Amino acid sequence: MKKIICILFFIPQMLAAQNVNYDEARIPAYTLPDILTGIDNKKITSAAQWEANRPALVRLFAENVYGITPEIKSRVKYKIIETNNNALGGKAIRKQVLITFEDFPQLNGINLLLYIPKHIRKPSVFIGLNFEGNHSLGNDPDVLITQNWMVDFQKNPEHIFKNRATLASRGKAVVETWPAETIISKGFAMATAYYGDIEPDHAEGWKAGLRGCLNKTEETEWSAMGAWAWQLSRMLDYLETDNDVNSKKAIVIGHSRLGKAAFWAAAQDQRFAAFISNESGEGGAALKRRWYGETHEIINKNFPHWFSGKYKTYAGSIDALPFDQHQLFGLIAPRAVYVSSAEGDQWADPNGEFLALKNAEPVFALYGKNGLGVDAQPKVDNPVGSDIRYHYRSGKHHMTAYDWEQYLKFAAEVVNKRK
Repeated sequence: MKKIICILFFIPQMLAAQNVNYDEARIPAYTLPDILTGIDNKKITSAAQWEANRPALVRLFAENVYGITPEIKSRVKYKIIETNNNALGGKAIRKQVLITFEDFPQLNGINLLLYIPKHIRKPSVFIGLNFEGNHSLGNDPDVLITQNWMVDFQKNPEHIFKNRATLASRGKAVVETWPAETIISKGFAMATAYYGDIEPDHAEGWKAGLRGCLNKTEETEWSAMGAWAWQLSRMLDYLETDNDVNSKKAIVIGHSRLGKAAFWAAAQDQRFAAFISNESGEGGAALKRRWYGETHEIINKNFPHWFSGKYKTYAGSIDALPFDQHQLFGLIAPRAVYVSSAEGDQWADPNGEFLALKNAEPVFALYGKNGLGVDAQPKVDNPVGSDIRYHYRSGKHHMTAYDWEQYLKFAAEVVNKRK
C-alpha cells in the first residue's frame, strides 16, 4: 500500500519525466556565484561583513524566488483549547493551541500541536509543518481532526474525502513521520501544525488563504512557500510565550516541499536556532544550476503557486539567477544545519543538496564553525560533519526513523550545547 501511495505522490514528477536527467556526466558545466562576494561586489572577509551583506541577500532571494514577505500587522490571539499533563502514556504534556489573527476572521487560524517531555525543564523544541494534519501523525485520540482543505496524497476516500480529513485518517500519515514518543524520550519537545492552515496547497489556494486576505498578486510579491514560511515564524512567536519550552533553541525542520518552506523561514528569521532539511530538493537544499532530477522549469510547471512569478521568468536561463542555494545556506550561519538526502530520491538531486551545503562552508568558517569534513558526497548511511551535517540515506523519499535518529543526535550534540 505504501508503495502505491508513494507512486501517487509523485504523479506530477512522472508526467514531467521526459525532461529529467539522472546522469552526472550529462550535467552541463556551471559556475556558482562566489559566496564571499557581497551584493556590492566587494570581497567578504569577516563575519561582520557577512552580516552587513545579509539583508540585501535576503531581499534578492525574496524578489526572485520566494516573494517579498509583507509586513503584516494583525492582532494575534493565542487560545489553549486543550491540554493534558499525562499524554503519551504519562510521559508528556500535550497542548493544542489555536493561533488566530483578528484582522483576518476568514482564516481558521493555526492549530498548533505541542508535546513537551515531563522529565526535562524547558527543553529544546523541534518545530515544523506537517502534510496531513496533526491528527495523522499518531494515534493520540484527543488530537483534533484538521478541518481545512488538504491534498489527497493517499487517494483513499476512507481517510480523505472531498479534500477533507476523516476520523479514519487518525494516525495514517504516509508522507512523513513525526515520532512523538521518540522525540519526547530523547528530551525534546515538538511543535507542529498542518501547512494548509494558512494556505491550501493548490494553484487557487491563495484565494482562501492569507495571501487572499492581503491580495498579494504582483510577480515579485508573496508565494505559497512564503506564506508557509511565515506560518512557521508565527508558531515560534507562540513558543516564545510558553514557559514550558526553550524557544531560543527551536529547530525548524521540514520534509520535501515543507523543507523548502522551513529553509526560507530559517533564512529570514534568525530566531530559529537550527535548520534541518529532509529531501527538500529544488527550491530547497539542492543547487539550482545543476540539470539533475527536478528542475526550476519542472517545479514551476507542476506547482505554479509555490514560488513567485518572477522565478518563472528564469526558465531556460537559470544561470542568469544572481545567486544559488549555497548562499541561502550561508544565511543560516552561524546557526546549526543538517541536510539529509535519500538514495531512492534522485528527483531531489542528493548530490546537489550535498554540494549546496558544502559550498556554504566558507561562510560558516567566518564564524569559526566546522564544515562537513569531506569533499565528496559520503557513502550511503554514513553521516558526516559537526556544526553542519549531512547524510545520504538508503531508501525512498520519506522522513524515516533513521533520519530522526540522526536529527536527535545532532540536536543533542550541537544545538543543546550552544549558548
